[in-house]
Amino acid sequence: MDLSGVVLLSFGWLMLSLADGKLDYDSHGNGMQFQGDFLLAGLFSLHYTDEPSAVFPALSRCNEGRTNKHGYYLLQAMRFAVEEINNSSGLQSLLPRVKLGYQMYDTCSVSAALLATLDLLEQHQYSTSTPQTEGNTNYNKQKALAVIGPDSSSKSFTPASLLGSHLLPEISYEASHEMLSNKNLYPSFFRTIPSDKNQVTAMIHLLIRFNWTWVALLGSDNDYGLQGMRSLFQQAPLHGICIAYQGVIPPYKDDTARTMRNIVESIRMANVNTIVVFSSKSKAKHFFPFVVEQNMTGKVWIGSEDWSTSSVISNIPGIHTIGTVLGISLKFESISGFEEFEKKVVKASMQRSDTQEVSNVAMSPDNDCLNSKGLYSLASNSFSLEKYDITSSFNVYKAVYAVAHALHRGLGCDSGECQKKTVYPWQLLQWLKEVQFSLGNTSVHFDVNGDPPTGYDIIVWVWRGTDLSIKEVGSFSPEPIDLSVDVDQIEWHNTGNSRTVPLSICSPPCPRGHKKLLTGQHACCYDCQACPSATFLNISESTTCQPCLPEEWAPPASERCLDRTVLLLAWDDPLSIALLFFLAACLLMTCSSAIILLLNLNTPVAKSAGGRTCLLMLAALTTAALSSLCHFGQPSPLACILKQLVFIVSFTVCLACITVRSLQVVCIFKFSAKLPPVYDKWAKKRGPEFTIFTVSATALFISVLRLVVNTPRPSLDLDFYADSIVMECSNTLSVVAGLEVVYLSLLSILCFSFSYMGKDLPANYNEAKCVTFSLMVYMISWMSFFTLYLISRGPFTMAAHVFAILFSVMAFFGGYFLPKLYIIALKPQMNTTAHFQNCIQMYTMSKQ
Repeated sequence: MDLSGVVLLSFGWLMLSLADGKLDYDSHGNGMQFQGDFLLAGLFSLHYTDEPSAVFPALSRCNEGRTNKHGYYLLQAMRFAVEEINNSSGLQSLLPRVKLGYQMYDTCSVSAALLATLDLLEQHQYSTSTPQTEGNTNYNKQKALAVIGPDSSSKSFTPASLLGSHLLPEISYEASHEMLSNKNLYPSFFRTIPSDKNQVTAMIHLLIRFNWTWVALLGSDNDYGLQGMRSLFQQAPLHGICIAYQGVIPPYKDDTARTMRNIVESIRMANVNTIVVFSSKSKAKHFFPFVVEQNMTGKVWIGSEDWSTSSVISNIPGIHTIGTVLGISLKFESISGFEEFEKKVVKASMQRSDTQEVSNVAMSPDNDCLNSKGLYSLASNSFSLEKYDITSSFNVYKAVYAVAHALHRGLGCDSGECQKKTVYPWQLLQWLKEVQFSLGNTSVHFDVNGDPPTGYDIIVWVWRGTDLSIKEVGSFSPEPIDLSVDVDQIEWHNTGNSRTVPLSICSPPCPRGHKKLLTGQHACCYDCQACPSATFLNISESTTCQPCLPEEWAPPASERCLDRTVLLLAWDDPLSIALLFFLAACLLMTCSSAIILLLNLNTPVAKSAGGRTCLLMLAALTTAALSSLCHFGQPSPLACILKQLVFIVSFTVCLACITVRSLQVVCIFKFSAKLPPVYDKWAKKRGPEFTIFTVSATALFISVLRLVVNTPRPSLDLDFYADSIVMECSNTLSVVAGLEVVYLSLLSILCFSFSYMGKDLPANYNEAKCVTFSLMVYMISWMSFFTLYLISRGPFTMAAHVFAILFSVMAFFGGYFLPKLYIIALKPQMNTTAHFQNCIQMYTMSKQ
């Protein structure tokens, strides 16, 4: 025995010696007995008594208390199970040629349960295997081999610890406190009722099933209620359930009536519609009258298994007005033949003479069953056998059969005859851990904690006026966790439509895409705020709007992000097709013009336009037009490099040719007498060609420098639009790119200046108006594009870029080449040397 066992046992002996009175006949070893080869002890509450409030431990006499009909039926279930096992024969015999006996104790109070345990341990003072006990055929007849009971967690803690120190198996049928699963504290404790841990889980899932997140929680002031309430309080927030109010139902006394009323008023002020009551029926029966008294109606009450099916609660006057009662109930399983057995006991008690008494004598071989006077007096009350009694009785029935199956295994009864040998409690303890059998539709075995694998039924109270029926509407299984509820079978209170589930929430659900702004200490109470654009509401984190990924977007009040629209000038876009036709027209005109000029290269018109330089200009314009192809479709690295480089250089070549040609014409007609010798050398030694090359090479150098410093690459602009991605080339706007624009602009101004200076030259050499018009169109188109580019980056802007390129090409083609092509094709009489000389003479005469 360990130190804790010694301390507890010493305290028990002290309590026994100081107790006020002795164990009554129902509690002592010579009370309700049945002789057998193996003795089982039964702890049952046959009476209700109040614990004495004394300084020293004291024990009230159990038979002076009020009769407990539920405890009576539990005792009868044990008697029935023992007799059924003993009377079985043939192949169905579980313990052939072995008889079970029992010793019953009335554990009407915690003190009575403790003293009954000490009485059992007193019998086991020589319980260990010694030479004196080996071979003693009366050993198991005199000492209880296992204990069935007691009926509550409060009465089980100390007995379980004391019995565990002696490894004496104890199987409780109604003690559900989850702490009793601790094998370090209670190594020999088993039970046939599920642990409250499972009941708490069932309640949590029931609340989740109906979305009741704003609830009140009550627990009775005992181990059963307090532990259940504590577990619920700890687990509820993990599932999004808020406890608006938590209260403890005290034992009923005159001075606790005010407390009861305060609890009811607090529930009303908490504005909850669902109340979870984890209470024993003995405490709940004093609380609900105050609920009726305060006229609290229209609520949903979630009841624990101890009171939800008990007539002690349902018989309270006015209880039908409190609302809907949903309860957790033990799985119902009837015991075949039990009701007939009970009827025989009642009949026997009626036939018994009221004056007849039974002497309390010691057991003898001639008197196997010493029937107690108390047993017959209880049976004579003709208690009604309710479903609640049958359910708990089945747990007792399972406990007795568990011991029988363990003995069957240990005594080797499979051969048809059990061995005759002494069995010690510690041996039975090991066999109990391995039992596995079925009773009806119920599988019976114990897990490593001594708990059964059974679940619960979900029940609802159905009222027809003041008549109650209890309807099973669902079930709960702990392994794996599964809750099933047939909602259509539930008739809700005061909802107009009895199929409408009542609400019990602090704040209504937020609309889609709205985050919760907590307004207090509870997560269930909040205001709603729409998530801003580019964020979404993650369901797992309802108080924070999460940002979208860079390639995604979301409008305000979104629950998910959407893929951004990719903006590019697709080849198959209608606008692209129109521009490609425009490009084709430009190419056709420049190429055909080049052919025409090439065929008429020696004519005066072609020579006045620049001769072979015209072909270079048309080639440059054609190349500039072709650069627009780099703007269609998804950008590639090569396209990003070429599209600006090709246009800038080719257009520079065109402007340089026009500038040099305008300079030459102006110098010849206006400054021929004033020109320095340097001009002659420049003109005669390919100066114009060298100037065009230098200007073009400078543009090429600037463009290459831009490529080196800020290499353009395909990129995704995620910042310009919130809902779109602009697929373009990077570094479109940079310092070096600005230098390109400035250089081209200066060249355009210089070209315009020289052309304007020749506005009064002979008509055949006067392109001032046309070139000025071309430059104006060119500048306006590009200023329009840059303005649009700053405010928009969509496909339309990309199309505007292509249009600006092609329109610039057509502007110079139309302003410079089209008049000359007109003369070549339609006015051949003007394309003669005589005509040109005549124009020059007329100009010379006008200047004189």
